[in-house]
Amino acid sequence: MSKHVAAATAGTASLDADDETPSQGGLARLAYAFTQWAEKWFPDAFIFVILTTLVVTVADLAIGAGPLEIAEGFGSGFWSLIPFTMQMAMVAITGYVVASSPPCTRLIAKLASVPGTGPQAVAWVAFVSMASSYLNWALSLVLGGLLVRALARRGELHMDYRAASAAAYLGLGSTWALGLSSSSAMLQANALSLPKSISEISGVIPLSETIFLWQSVVLYFVLMIMSILVFYFASPRGHHVKTAEDMGVDVRSEMATEQAPSRPGDWFEFTPVLPILIVLLAVGYFWGQFSEKGLLATVSSLNNYNFFFLMLGLLLHRNIRSFLVAVTKAVPTAAGVIIQFPFYGAIAAMLTHVVGSDGASISHHLSHLFVSIANGDTFPVIIGIYSSVLGFLVPSGGGKWIIEAPYVLQAAKDMHAHMGWAVQIYNAAEALPNLINPFWMLPLLGIVKLQARDIVGFTFTQLLISAPVVMFLLWLFAETLAT
Repeated sequence: MSKHVAAATAGTASLDADDETPSQGGLARLAYAFTQWAEKWFPDAFIFVILTTLVVTVADLAIGAGPLEIAEGFGSGFWSLIPFTMQMAMVAITGYVVASSPPCTRLIAKLASVPGTGPQAVAWVAFVSMASSYLNWALSLVLGGLLVRALARRGELHMDYRAASAAAYLGLGSTWALGLSSSSAMLQANALSLPKSISEISGVIPLSETIFLWQSVVLYFVLMIMSILVFYFASPRGHHVKTAEDMGVDVRSEMATEQAPSRPGDWFEFTPVLPILIVLLAVGYFWGQFSEKGLLATVSSLNNYNFFFLMLGLLLHRNIRSFLVAVTKAVPTAAGVIIQFPFYGAIAAMLTHVVGSDGASISHHLSHLFVSIANGDTFPVIIGIYSSVLGFLVPSGGGKWIIEAPYVLQAAKDMHAHMGWAVQIYNAAEALPNLINPFWMLPLLGIVKLQARDIVGFTFTQLLISAPVVMFLLWLFAETLAT
């Protein structure tokens, strides 16, 4: 990958090496302008969720909902995402624990040795993030964030730390929902988990009709190639670059340090025997899961993902003491997730469960508005826009599909559209608002030690370019799948 990027951009790369202050291209100037604005005006992620809560409150009042009903929706929904909150916190913690182990430190260092210049490093992070997101979105966050830190330790790259951190987020902002961890595609393919309200409309839709459609695969690669190029050319150069040191980030804090027992009782903390015994139990569990459910179903479970990484971290650290030291360092990376996700649970409840004077919720009004103006020709674009709008307010892939599916699939059925492609319209479009919504950024921000305002200028640049391309391709490929 690095060789291809270097060959395709040799002229620009030479500027990085030979010119102290190379000129900024159009994309770099655009991203720089957005970043300057975001650093000055974009609020902290917690302020963002508070303001969103108040906006939804006003919207509920506007449709005629009573103040007490809105308050009830806020309170009842506040803890609805607690299992997911714990899962997301563990994504950040276990990823950090694994990466701080000596073997992974060496592996990530090898990945970090590939690019030769700062812009190439940013493009390399984008590639790694999006490629890994096809397997698992959580993996892309953790691997991308830790790769950024490893690259930042190579001071000679003069890599913009903000742009690289934003590139690590592209798996969530561009491609994850087109891959194997797509919540909606997995839900539609599993008859046992499919709600009756959805199964009565579409029935089971196999993966061959969703993420494995050739149109979906082409869309994935178009987004990947386009995003890599955007971030390469949008990456700051010369004196515009802000390194990790400039951002006040210590990128050496996860480096493993050797410890030794100081008393006889420390044997239990330093022996590798206890971690191995526990990991053997985990191996037995995963063997049973593979045998019963198959590889795809096993790895697509977020609980299994976190369990695997926790056990892997325990094994790679080789002893309990090193493992616990890593956990202690990792816990602060999850602080934003723990305090903010409950508010998103409240927002989701206020959007879907609080009803106005006509007995309908905000999400019901939105779905009917968009579906009513769609026809056979405009269905992909209209539903894509609708999915993006609701995705900004309810940033939860699987949960949001359960809300949207009855409307989207019924409209697809009435218009004789391809049911599987309707799922992919949802998948591709709902990832777009992730580029500016801090919800999914939080685990990554915890790893790279930045604020949302530091990276959102670059991700907004990506949104401006990718949104029209995604909508056009959704429409174009729908024409090849018309039933």
